[in-house]
Amino acid sequence: MKKLVFALFLISGAVFSQDMNIVQGNFDFLKDQKEINTEFDYSNFTMMKENKPESQYVEEHQADLDKKAKGNGNLWQKKWISAKELIWTPKFLEIGNIVLSKGKKDLNFQEGLNTPYTLIVQTVWIYPGWDAGIMKQPAKVTTNLKFVETANKSNVLLEITSEESPGDQWGNNFSNESRIGEGYAKTAKSLSKMILKKAYK
Repeated sequence: MKKLVFALFLISGAVFSQDMNIVQGNFDFLKDQKEINTEFDYSNFTMMKENKPESQYVEEHQADLDKKAKGNGNLWQKKWISAKELIWTPKFLEIGNIVLSKGKKDLNFQEGLNTPYTLIVQTVWIYPGWDAGIMKQPAKVTTNLKFVETANKSNVLLEITSEESPGDQWGNNFSNESRIGEGYAKTAKSLSKMILKKAYK
């Protein structure tokens, strides 16, 4: 029995890979920058293996929760809507900046800045994952990371795709929104590491 539990633990804790690919551009312009304005675009992403529109996922999940306990669907919907501003965006900014700071670079990502360059973090696809105690699966977040000229956002200096960035925490995490937030944290961590490697060579 102990061997079975250990095997299940290994399966549930398996490492899920993330692909970061440079679509166009280079990192040269970042070397002398101190701050990068950052915008988050959650306007048009799909979810689950079926690529459902976000609105469909929210409607279906809300209905499922209401079947189990009336009113819980509405409570969850409010948490889902607020998660973008209160969990996902802060996680990205916090972890991205921590990695750059540990790398002893002054570069910093913040919202609402008037800087020469802007990073647009566009969410493309989300899988919320699940946690059933012994067995669990991390969330996955796919984003398009586009550095543009703030005064002319059609001018793309660097574009990177981040595919299925895994979101999980040690121990149990029964919140879909929190697991997804860890996916944004992982995305930012990978991006900042790539910047440290390529912009300051």
